[in-house]
Amino acid sequence: MSEALPATPPGFSRPGAGSGLLSVFQRRYLLSLLVRKEVQVRYRGSVLGWLWSYVKPAAQFAVFYVALGVFLRLNDSQPNYPIYLFSGIILINLFTEAFSNSTRSLVDNGALIKKIFLPREMFPVSSTVVAFVNFLPQMLVLLVVCLFVGWTPEPLQLLGILIGVLIVVIFAIGLGMFFGSANVSFRDSQNFVELIVMFAAWASPVLYPFAQVEGALPPWLLVVYQLNPITAAVNLFHAGFWYPTTGGAGELPDHLYLYAGAAVVVAVLALLLGQLVFRKLEGRFAQDL
Repeated sequence: MSEALPATPPGFSRPGAGSGLLSVFQRRYLLSLLVRKEVQVRYRGSVLGWLWSYVKPAAQFAVFYVALGVFLRLNDSQPNYPIYLFSGIILINLFTEAFSNSTRSLVDNGALIKKIFLPREMFPVSSTVVAFVNFLPQMLVLLVVCLFVGWTPEPLQLLGILIGVLIVVIFAIGLGMFFGSANVSFRDSQNFVELIVMFAAWASPVLYPFAQVEGALPPWLLVVYQLNPITAAVNLFHAGFWYPTTGGAGELPDHLYLYAGAAVVVAVLALLLGQLVFRKLEGRFAQDL
């Protein structure tokens, strides 16, 4: 008969045993080290350094503003279109960066995963935190511009901004764990994620007014469109940043906060599904890497 394993002493945990995402937040210091390492590696040897956090969204904004705002005249039909556009761009950038980097995080840290044990969820979470850190300077620029043009939000609109960021972060971590764990064994997952992020900006009202979607889609498909967590988050950002600068001239979707609540539920379900798949595949990470 095989001998039973001795009981784990108080204050210690058995090697290889973890509590999923809970283990990540129990080891916040280790998480902060990983975040610091990723930030330092990203800007190592870079002349501009943190300025790249401004350059990329500024270049995106310039291209889309000229193409859509000037050539297609959305700047004439949509009040304060530059704020509408930029508030959507920075939020979709947060999602795409967090999602893409989380998917690659396990493969990129394969050498570390094979050498020591630490909660594997630490890697997609740290990648999302880094994306959030890069998002903050862009949000600061948006805030300054909104204040300059007379931004007067209501408390519910400010709460909506926080909920929008929360939706994107939770959704990105859930999808990142799902595709990141699959990417360890099937590298096609990374290519599939690239397709998702390519369509992400067009599947939400980032570049175009939401009113155009209402007039183009049948009612049932419009409901499906608004159940997309990224769509709800972008609409919350528009309601919080853009709409208060229009003096009531802008239009917001009906039942905005109802769909926001549904988006929170969908994002949490994605997180739970990502955690479930992650734990199922976690045992093969060291072998497949």
